Order: sequence, then C-alpha cells, then structure tokens
Amino acid sequence: MYNFFLITQAIISIILTILVLLQASSGSTSNIFSGGGGETYHTRKGVEKLFFYATIVFGAFFVINSLLLLLY
Repeated sequence: MYNFFLITQAIISIILTILVLLQASSGSTSNIFSGGGGETYHTRKGVEKLFFYATIVFGAFFVINSLLLLLY
C-alpha cells in the first residue's frame, strides 16, 4: 500500500507542476520591476479557467495523498 501512495504522489506532483507552469500569468516579471499598474482583477475564461480549477483539485489530491502516505 505504501508503494501505491508513493507512486501516486509522484504522478500527482508531476501533473501539479505541469498545471502550474501552463497557467498564463497576468502579471509578468517586467510588471513587477517597472510598476506595471496593470489590471488588478482578471476573469479566467476557457482553458485558463480549466487549468485553474484543475490546479486546485490536484493540490487537494496532493495534500490528501501526503496525509495518507504519512499514515502508512
């Protein structure tokens, strides 16, 4: 059972990393250093919204799997 949770943890962490990297950032690093003053509120639509919710779901899976891995 420990091996199952360990493999699942590795798969979830890879998927979570990919989802975070695929998300389009509304503020780039150039806005951080130059003041930017751009939009403070951004509505997510389409694929961006899907990636956002999938990141939350896989983050929850990661936490739950971590706790289960700790028990075994």
